Amino acid sequence: MEHDTHAEHAHHGHAHGIGKVSWRMAAQATLHCLTGCAIGEVLGMIIGTALGWGNMPTMILAIVLAFAFGYALTLRGIRKAGVDFKTAFRVALAADTLSIAAMELIDNGVIALWPGAMDAHLGDAMFWWVLAIALAAAFVITTPVNKWMIGRGKGHAVVHQYHH
Repeated sequence: MEHDTHAEHAHHGHAHGIGKVSWRMAAQATLHCLTGCAIGEVLGMIIGTALGWGNMPTMILAIVLAFAFGYALTLRGIRKAGVDFKTAFRVALAADTLSIAAMELIDNGVIALWPGAMDAHLGDAMFWWVLAIALAAAFVITTPVNKWMIGRGKGHAVVHQYHH
């Protein structure tokens, strides 16, 4: 991979895409999104289960929280760089929306389609290993999406211009 300075990286990423993007960079961006998604997913499932909600309301809460935590992690990093909240919020939306949406579609799809997974409870081993498989599948499938977006100056390429 070519080693650009941060200024060159930001310029190329903003104007024309950054060209050749390493799988490592794409994987790191995906892992960042996956962290927020996993926190939101698990928290949503814990809350929905604790409140005795059905599968659909629990899944909706888990998805909403996955987006919230995904955006929050990106927002935190951008705000640390001294960017005002409104700009940071727009950058987080631009950087993470497609990545989180792809992850949520994949991981919730795996859980919904896996026989018995939707009925597994937090205390069941099946709940945890299907969730792990679902999140792993989301990571593997979303990484090329992020690689493609970063190469075109979208997604996490937008965030990189704020890193020092």
